[in-house]
Amino acid sequence: MSTRRALRVLVCLAFLLVVVPGFLRAQTDPLPSWNEGPAKQSIVAFVQTVTDRGSPQFVPLEQRIATFDNDGTLWSEQPIYFQFAFALARVKALAPDEFTKTVTEWIATAQHPRFKRAYTDLVFQPMLELLAYLRANGFKTYIVSGGTVEFMRPWTERVYGIPPEQVVGTSFVTTYKLGADGKPLLFRQPKIDFIDDGPGKPVNIQKFIGRLAFGNSDGDLQMLQWTAAGEGARFMGLVRHTDAAREWAYDRQSHVGRLDKALDEATRRGWTVVDMKTDWKQIFAFE
Repeated sequence: MSTRRALRVLVCLAFLLVVVPGFLRAQTDPLPSWNEGPAKQSIVAFVQTVTDRGSPQFVPLEQRIATFDNDGTLWSEQPIYFQFAFALARVKALAPDEFTKTVTEWIATAQHPRFKRAYTDLVFQPMLELLAYLRANGFKTYIVSGGTVEFMRPWTERVYGIPPEQVVGTSFVTTYKLGADGKPLLFRQPKIDFIDDGPGKPVNIQKFIGRLAFGNSDGDLQMLQWTAAGEGARFMGLVRHTDAAREWAYDRQSHVGRLDKALDEATRRGWTVVDMKTDWKQIFAFE
């Protein structure tokens, strides 16, 4: 074999041994934006355990339910909750169909003051991967948020792949009456009907069997406690905002998304705490 041909063979072998395995790992890794570490390992181990028919902790398909907070867990929440920004810009008394149109228009055009991008660009890429990974393994994914259902339902299916009927949130009093043309109408009143935060979260999701729950603040503590109290395999996770350069760093003293009591309980009970700076290679898709 000539020297030149031998060199080509060696180069090909090096490619096969080094590049191809890395490429294959990238193709098969369901969470490519997550750094290798305890948080990612705990998620993968949980999913593998509950989907393995030979495991004593196997969970049937109909019981695979995962609940996620929205603000601070699936997308950013600083400097104010994004729904507050919407309310400041567009809030007024509207019929539900008009309100949906207003939300859709605002989401399509409004920009975040720091990043100068659409608010829906500030969804967390690692959490989108987690949602897809869970659904690929038979989980039904729900949003259980302090935000109102009217604000979230117009866009969650497009952004998260979560349909409106799987969005649980704060609700306004809604009344029924006939319009001038005799057609029935529903009117959203400027009065809260139910607050889906803190103790309200487990009350609102009591009809579901939540096996996995993810939050980011003290407002999610009761949802995590409710999930942990069930029988069989359970997963409780918190997203901790620790990256001031790429997003924000805040927890115990924050006026938005305070993480204090929930962090203490997660530490004490061994729940998974995702450190945004350490555990996520990428935060937003546009990075």
